[in-house]
Amino acid sequence: MKRVLIACEESQTVCKAFRDRGFEAYSCDILDCSGGKQEWHIKGDAIKEAYSGKYDMMIAHPPCTDIAVSGARHFKAKIADGRQQKALDFVQALLDAPIDKIALENPVSVISTKIRKPDQIIQPYQFGHEAQKTTCLWLKNLPNLEHTNLVGKGEFITFASGKRHPAWYSKLSGKGGQRSKTFQGIADAMAEQWGDYISG
Repeated sequence: MKRVLIACEESQTVCKAFRDRGFEAYSCDILDCSGGKQEWHIKGDAIKEAYSGKYDMMIAHPPCTDIAVSGARHFKAKIADGRQQKALDFVQALLDAPIDKIALENPVSVISTKIRKPDQIIQPYQFGHEAQKTTCLWLKNLPNLEHTNLVGKGEFITFASGKRHPAWYSKLSGKGGQRSKTFQGIADAMAEQWGDYISG
């Protein structure tokens, strides 16, 4: 049975999608899991687990707080105190893990300029969710994800300042953990397509 590590995931959305397809998948995070399957969760250092030699594939969701361009106004301070470089070092360590097949996802971030450009950029509306959330994928020995269900991009909310946000994102204001959760359609596509790829 193929073993899959879902690094930096406490929601267990991707972990469960792989479990549903018969893989021995484990989520790993410094936080307790909120997905309800504690027996499939490793609470601890994702880097240590990624370098354990136990896994055939890893899907990593490193924290984007200090590297996402959506927070560019704070970059000067984060560069000065080392937070951004620490976040980039964490990403690089995940990408360099001794695992044959790796996918790392993040929003639009400085990974593209400081490490390398993503292999693929996807949106939830390409996988059955009427929502827009630009998600970049950095891949090692894995194919690009094929779109499964193209739907509308969803509603947008325009604020007095003139800024526009996807409605789903605005409704989760103050709920950062929920905003970063992988959309189910994307998780299912990962489990189905990449799962079949590593099993073949």
